[in-house]
Amino acid sequence: MEKVLKKGHFAFTGELGPPRGANAEEVRKKAAFLKGNVDSVNITDNQTAMVRMSSWASCLLLIQEGLEPNYQMVCRDRNRLAMQSDILGAYALGIRNILCLSGDHCKFGDHPQAKGVFDIDSMQLIAMVKKMRDEGQFLSGGELDEAPKMFIGAAANPFADPFEWRVYRLAKKVSAGVDFIQTQCIYNMEKFRQYMKQANDMGLTEKVFILAGVTPMKSVGMAKYMKNKVPGMDVPDEIIKRLQGVEKKKQAEEGIKIAVEQIEEFKEMKGVAGVHLMAIEWEHKVPQIAEMAKVLPRPKLE
Repeated sequence: MEKVLKKGHFAFTGELGPPRGANAEEVRKKAAFLKGNVDSVNITDNQTAMVRMSSWASCLLLIQEGLEPNYQMVCRDRNRLAMQSDILGAYALGIRNILCLSGDHCKFGDHPQAKGVFDIDSMQLIAMVKKMRDEGQFLSGGELDEAPKMFIGAAANPFADPFEWRVYRLAKKVSAGVDFIQTQCIYNMEKFRQYMKQANDMGLTEKVFILAGVTPMKSVGMAKYMKNKVPGMDVPDEIIKRLQGVEKKKQAEEGIKIAVEQIEEFKEMKGVAGVHLMAIEWEHKVPQIAEMAKVLPRPKLE
C-alpha cells in the first residue's frame, strides 16, 4: 500500500471484521473476495467493543492468503507496554501497516463492565510508533534492537461537531507523524468537499495520503439508522429519498450505485489519494464495486 500511494496510484483498500470465534476459515472465506481487488485490508480490533478474534492473528491469516493487512490497534484495551510489544511482534511476523485508533468505549459493547485502559490516546500512539520506527526508541527512550518500519495510519471523521475544527484535528495527526488517513464513511459530499478544500489550503494533503471512506447502503433502514443512531455520521436526506425511490429488493443495488458515483468523484478530487471501502459484512460485493468503479486491475508492485 505504501508503494502504491508513493508512486501516485489511486489506492483502493478494503476491510474485514474478524469472527466472533476461533474459526480461521471464516477469515479466509471473506479474504477470498478481496484478493486482487484491493491494495490492503484493514483488520478491525474488537470493533464497537465486541470481542472478536485478535487483529494481529487475523492479519497473519491474510498474509497466508496473499493479502496485505492493515493492522488496527485501539488504545482502549492495552497500556503502552502491551502496545509496543504487539507492534514489535506484528512487524516480526510480516505486518507492515498499522492504523492507530482510540477505540469505541466499552459501554457500547458486550462487556460494558470492562475497564477501558486509554493509557495513551490515538495521537500519542501515532507519535509512539513513529518514535519506534524513525528513532529506534521505545516511548521510554530505551533503545530498540531493531526498529519496526511500519507505515503509520490513522482515522479522521470530517463530520463531527464542531465541523470547523475537524481539519485542525487532522493537522495534529499529521504533526504527530501519520503517513496516511482513512476517513469515516462519507455520505455528505458537499461537506466533504469543504473539508478537503480546507485540507488542501492548509497544505496538509502534501504531507499525508487521504483515503476517503465509502460504505454502500444496503437499505433505507440502514441509512436511517446511520443518520439517527451512529455518532458523527452525516447522512443527507437526499440519500434516504433516493433509496426510498426504488423498490425494496433494489435498494441494495441503488446503494452500490451511490457508492460507485462517490468513488468516481473521489478519483478526480484534489487531495484524495484513494478510497477505503468498508463493505460491512458485504465482502462478496467488493469485486462488483471495484469493477463498476473502474479501479481494476490493481497495480502490481514488488
